[in-house]
Amino acid sequence: MEAHGITRAHLARLVRQGLVDRLDRGIYAIAGHEPTAEHTLAHVAKLVPQGVLCLLTALRFHELTTQSPAEVWLALPEKARIPKLEYPRLRIARFSGAALTEGVEEHIVEGVPLRVYSAAKTVANCFKYRNKVGIDVAVEALRDFNRSYRGHATELAQFAEICRVSRVMQPYLDTIA
Repeated sequence: MEAHGITRAHLARLVRQGLVDRLDRGIYAIAGHEPTAEHTLAHVAKLVPQGVLCLLTALRFHELTTQSPAEVWLALPEKARIPKLEYPRLRIARFSGAALTEGVEEHIVEGVPLRVYSAAKTVANCFKYRNKVGIDVAVEALRDFNRSYRGHATELAQFAEICRVSRVMQPYLDTIA
């Protein structure tokens, strides 16, 4: 805001007048602004910059599912503290090592850098966390990935190896192929 010539005092005045809503510390929106899915993801990315959008949220971001998650799924390092947000609700998945760092893409949404796992890494993660998301969701994601990302089988195999789910995924890959 300061880069656009809006001082903190002016921003506080806009909030008091009801023209701008303070959503969270450092996050403001025009009054009456209906939060979109992208706005919610940008909100989380701003407040939890070390987190990576994963599982159902990443599937939705890559348009690989018909599911509409009620929470924002976020991957955090094993020992990271769980952020306390009033909105939106978070669903935390713990990752470590290469499973945490590999396959992270950065997208800019509403001017905020958004860290999200690639489509191939997300599919592998769904098989790794199939007890949390459901095997039906993982298989649907695999089918949609196969349809939308033809020629990326080696990338998928690489992430399946990192997530240690190659043997679990193989029967489903054979069925689809």
